[in-house]
Amino acid sequence: MDTKQNCWEFLNCGREPEGNNALELGICPAAIETRLDGVHDGKNAGRACWVVAGTLCNDEIQGVFAQKYHACTACDFYKKVQKENFHNFQVSFTLLKKLREA
Repeated sequence: MDTKQNCWEFLNCGREPEGNNALELGICPAAIETRLDGVHDGKNAGRACWVVAGTLCNDEIQGVFAQKYHACTACDFYKKVQKENFHNFQVSFTLLKKLREA
């Protein structure tokens, strides 16, 4: 079985718990956001990072969804998740709803 990568593995940011950059840059909210665990077969929000505020992109911590979404949709990781989950891709509105309801 092919294991699907989480964002921190694909991007090699090192902000996952015990990652190389976790002490310096902090643990990424996507790596610990349990309300999206299992989405797109990922761990926590590791395959839905575009809806989580505070993720790292181009060495900068990103803001809220509305501020970062355009850049995220251009990201190679977002495109990979979308392609790998073509028939079961959960749109951002659905993911944001899960965050609000949980």
